[in-house]
Amino acid sequence: MPNSSSIGCLLLDIEGTTSSVDFVYNTLFPFASARVETFLHQHSADPEIKRLVSELRAEQAADAAKDPQLGVWMRGTAEEEIATAAKYVRHLTALDRKTTPLKTLQGEIWEEGFRSGELRGDVYDDVPRAFERWNAGGKRIAIFSSGSVQAQRLLFGHSKAGDLAKYIDAYFDTATGPKRERASYTAIATTLGIDAARILFVSDVEAELDAARDAGMQTAWMLRPGTPRPETTQHATIDDFDQLSAEG
Repeated sequence: MPNSSSIGCLLLDIEGTTSSVDFVYNTLFPFASARVETFLHQHSADPEIKRLVSELRAEQAADAAKDPQLGVWMRGTAEEEIATAAKYVRHLTALDRKTTPLKTLQGEIWEEGFRSGELRGDVYDDVPRAFERWNAGGKRIAIFSSGSVQAQRLLFGHSKAGDLAKYIDAYFDTATGPKRERASYTAIATTLGIDAARILFVSDVEAELDAARDAGMQTAWMLRPGTPRPETTQHATIDDFDQLSAEG
């Protein structure tokens, strides 16, 4: 079990750790895919959305060079370009691609859903208890997810348990770096201004935990229901946040 007394910050994954995988795949992803074309029509003049579409177009060109079945990006009317962009977004979503322009665009669409009340952030029941406990104990909380920082803020700020964003000190996404690379965790520790050895990273993905450990962080493998239990591992394992002591 992690050395609770030495932990100054809890760095948490979202999917499979604080929130169910089903919520991401069965609620958030379909919500964005169903609304992406309408959203692009409504915000086609927005400079930020134009930039994201341009980045997606470049990504699609690289993909099409490897897979001609993707076809070319329609550059005719605005309708054709939006239809092509929406189709490509749905393609990337089906692949669960972790690229920044996709995640940023999804976050923009989810924002409308959270603010309208159509979406509420799903969190496990032990999460609010843990956040309150860690906050009372002077521990910092940070999030590292492939979803955009905007999406992270929305999920915790509009959760079914209320506003949990008030407990969170910092958010990190793929703009920091890939979740399976050591350098990303080194960068996070530097940004937080805390020694990596005093950060506990909790995730349900072993490769992410390996990268965090290589960067000097403490690690805990979250084994929520449905997560295969490893026969052997170099990481501490927990079934929920209640298993981390009151000090941790």
